Amino acid sequence: MSQIVRCALIQCGNPINDESVPVEKIQKAMLDKHIAYIEEAGKKGVQILGLQEIFNGPYFCPSQDKRWYGAAEKIPGPTTELMQTYAKKYNMVMIVPLYEEEIRGVFYNSAAVIDADGTYLGKYRKQHIPQVAGFWEKYFFKPGNGGYPVFQTRYAKVGVYICYDRHFPEGARCLGLNGAEIVFNPSATVAGLSQYLWKIEQPAHAVANGYYVAASNRVGTEGPWNIGKFYGTSYFVNPRGEIIAEASEDNDELLITEVDLSLIDEVRQTWQFYRDRRPDAYDEIVRP
Repeated sequence: MSQIVRCALIQCGNPINDESVPVEKIQKAMLDKHIAYIEEAGKKGVQILGLQEIFNGPYFCPSQDKRWYGAAEKIPGPTTELMQTYAKKYNMVMIVPLYEEEIRGVFYNSAAVIDADGTYLGKYRKQHIPQVAGFWEKYFFKPGNGGYPVFQTRYAKVGVYICYDRHFPEGARCLGLNGAEIVFNPSATVAGLSQYLWKIEQPAHAVANGYYVAASNRVGTEGPWNIGKFYGTSYFVNPRGEIIAEASEDNDELLITEVDLSLIDEVRQTWQFYRDRRPDAYDEIVRP
């Protein structure tokens, strides 16, 4: 099997920034906008495509408005099933972040993983949930309860980490220990406090764990909340910590690159972090 995998990320802004518009209409506009990029990715031979955090809507967490509970859906569910048709059409693995309703009134920030034949492989639920001004996520999401799964797709072993998760190295290591070769980290993050960390933490995860990271962010300013500018700059970083492809700060884009999975072996044979780690000496990490 070839070690070269053609990967892509979509970054884009919400086309409707009007609180009076029904939730389902906003979701349809964002879905339609993404479908054009999904079709483009398929036609350009993309083998693994990552969508952005809660891709089919705005980042509604600056509010504490219960109407956004209506944006949640089952996984698998209608949007997952629609994405399965595109995955099968283009033989393309897809990472599809959605607002998930497990049962009535119980919600997660999740991502479905779909294989190249359209098979639903499973989901990741965001583990670390922030609760600070502009990011009232605990109002909308429970912390994930599914661990750090890695999915064997047709082209690579894929893991998912979502937005605020990226500040926590422990889960990034768990994904590596579970065999991840590419970790997709969809985010919704604005200019300000964390922007300088954007190109520090994820390259550091890539180096510490010897895998690729695909980091995506949306663009633009979303109303009516206007918490700041989503600064895009989606990128791919290799196991050496080198950014190999990067999108703009402002534009809707399909970012495509090729990753060479054989580089994982080369890096891990140089830096034997998995051999030399000392879990017996890390008891402090798991103390509450």
